[in-house]
Amino acid sequence: MKKLLIPALLALALAACETNPETAQVDPNAGSGTGTANTGKTTTTTTTTTNLLRLPEWAVGQSVYFDYDSYTIRSDFRPLVDAHARYLVQQPNGKVTIQGNADQRGSREYNLALGQKRAEAVRRAMRLQGANDAQIEAISFGKEHPRCTQATETCYAQNRRGDFVYR
Repeated sequence: MKKLLIPALLALALAACETNPETAQVDPNAGSGTGTANTGKTTTTTTTTTNLLRLPEWAVGQSVYFDYDSYTIRSDFRPLVDAHARYLVQQPNGKVTIQGNADQRGSREYNLALGQKRAEAVRRAMRLQGANDAQIEAISFGKEHPRCTQATETCYAQNRRGDFVYR
């Protein structure tokens, strides 16, 4: 009996850890358990066992950019931050990580602190718009995750950002 129980438990544990690429992505109809994919000529419907968070198209890959040596949210990025906050208000199970980043200038410690201040500034702004504090995590990567590695002002500007990463 023990010889059968151990392999069965092992198989069950491995099956529980397995991920399905289709269900690991964002479900376009969260809450209903059904997803519809329109590929142009045909439409297919899939049913998932988990309700995954539905991210609107505008929310994918968006970032808030900051001025040099600043953690004040620029006015041109306020609407984006507000939209993310409204989204979290509508999705109480949604969770987002704000990843603060800095350009390559300055020490590692300084840039980690600046990246954290940038992430916290976005988090505070989202909370003021009604998002639940438990839904938002603010972390810093400092200068460790640059989008651009050239030593130009244009490149530096791409690295001074806060990224929205939904979980």
